[in-house]
Amino acid sequence: MKNALEPRALPQSIDETLALLTSADYVADRALATVLFLSLRMRRPLFLEGEAGVGKTEIAKVLANALGRRLIRLQCYEGLDVSSAVYEWNYAAQMIEIRMEEAEGKVDRKDMEKNVFSEKYLIRRPILEALTGKTGSAPVLLIDELDRTDEAFEAFLLEILSDFQVTVPELGTIKAEEAPIVVITTNRTREIHDALKRRCLYHWVDYPDASRELEIVRRKVPDANSRLSAEVVRFIQKLREIELFKVPGVAETIDWAGALTELDKIALDPETVSDTIGVILKYQDDIARIEQGEGRRILEEVKAELSAAE
Repeated sequence: MKNALEPRALPQSIDETLALLTSADYVADRALATVLFLSLRMRRPLFLEGEAGVGKTEIAKVLANALGRRLIRLQCYEGLDVSSAVYEWNYAAQMIEIRMEEAEGKVDRKDMEKNVFSEKYLIRRPILEALTGKTGSAPVLLIDELDRTDEAFEAFLLEILSDFQVTVPELGTIKAEEAPIVVITTNRTREIHDALKRRCLYHWVDYPDASRELEIVRRKVPDANSRLSAEVVRFIQKLREIELFKVPGVAETIDWAGALTELDKIALDPETVSDTIGVILKYQDDIARIEQGEGRRILEEVKAELSAAE
């Protein structure tokens, strides 16, 4: 994915970092801006941990956009290996080249091997591609949901995060001219090894408080009615206080505000909550609990609080 913007200089202070995020409509607190600033200054990977839907992945996207850098994303999954994450050879093209050379009478094995194992036939996967950035325009490498992989892949990442280089046996060591800006996210479905964490700066991305979440909704869904936005945020905040199998994240808050705006709603009511609850809750047991009276109670509290604040 290429960014059309020209590469920009890195922020020189925490305030500049905060302003950079704000300019891209990412509403961050000062703690996040501080660790992000230090990560950029110290050239250390940023390790973001937190529940799904709190905006971890979005940080990397916003950073790439605000700095005018390419965003290279490695989406992790169980069974991810070097050929999918780093590089592999284009075996089909290599075989065609070998057959063509044989047909032309070329039989020198060393020359043939040197030819087919050249960069021409090297397929660069996200990690190797992230090491090809030039000085002043190094890309943002997003290693998303690292907890989905296994410990063997974690161990492989240690060389990358320590020296920003990859060893390709047939070509040698490929080292980055300038280290990429690395953002690693995890939903904490399993613990990541300390050896990898030590190479990073760490930040826990929590759910935002009501005022910050309301600002997020106003930026992401500017067409939403102000009263509706306030009710949506307070309703979601209260949902997070009760025991659910999966509480809604900020992404669901934005989706709900957007969906209700599409329906031309200007305020919440019990019927609307029931009809659209699938936008914010994804498990039937959670939905059933809200529809059995919990949702009505929460809505009444939200209405009362907002009326008292007016």
